[in-house]
Amino acid sequence: MTTPMRCDILTLFPDMILATLGHSMLKRAQEKGLLEVRVRNVREFAESRHLVADDVPYGGGAGMVMKAEPLFRAVESLRREYQETGPGDELRLLLPSPQGRPFTQRVADEFSRERRRLVFLCGHYEGVDERVRVGLRPEEISIGDYVLTGGELPALVMIDAAVRLIPGVLGDPESAQHESFIDALLDYPQYTRPAEVCGLTVPEVLRSGNHDAIRRWRRKEALRSTYLKRPDLLRDRAFNEEDRQLLDDITREESREAPVKCTEEG
Repeated sequence: MTTPMRCDILTLFPDMILATLGHSMLKRAQEKGLLEVRVRNVREFAESRHLVADDVPYGGGAGMVMKAEPLFRAVESLRREYQETGPGDELRLLLPSPQGRPFTQRVADEFSRERRRLVFLCGHYEGVDERVRVGLRPEEISIGDYVLTGGELPALVMIDAAVRLIPGVLGDPESAQHESFIDALLDYPQYTRPAEVCGLTVPEVLRSGNHDAIRRWRRKEALRSTYLKRPDLLRDRAFNEEDRQLLDDITREESREAPVKCTEEG
């Protein structure tokens, strides 16, 4: 039986997390017992009468900073709660941060196989007290070179990307193996009915029933998409003979086409 991916999310805004967990693939993964997520409100670990978990920064400056003590207490509470369940419930602390290690498909796969509990420390406002980084030493993970209001959305992004790689989560077990970045390539184009929209038709090869021709077309279009949009992914890559031939074809035939404007009457 597949071991579920187990996560704890420490946040000031649990409703943001719970609203997303109750839908789509994340909901199905939980129903199948392949994902366990526990959401904890950091304010419950604040000691002040008004459960204050943020304060103004020392030295002045705009905004508020999340206090260190509530996060320290929350993590210690998790450790006490899980310590009797054995080494399988060790904690792996993660801090979503633009300063962190880039989150990639490879990291998503790593998370999907993780047997420790993934604990996401969701900062908010202007960030967290630096003593959280120094004292708890979480792994900082970045989903991109930009700044968000808090760590809740990055935590959900990482969980979503990882959980779909767990066997049994997707309806088609091959789906996750044919998506962008699995082979360090972007995905090939997808089509569905009808066969023609605004004069644009589905490539004939996809309707041919020739499985080898379809496979080759998809491989070529994945290479084409990567060549045009993310050529950096092709650098220093070892190509097999078929991929080299396909890339030669792409570089010869590739030309920019004018966009097609679709208008409807009535």
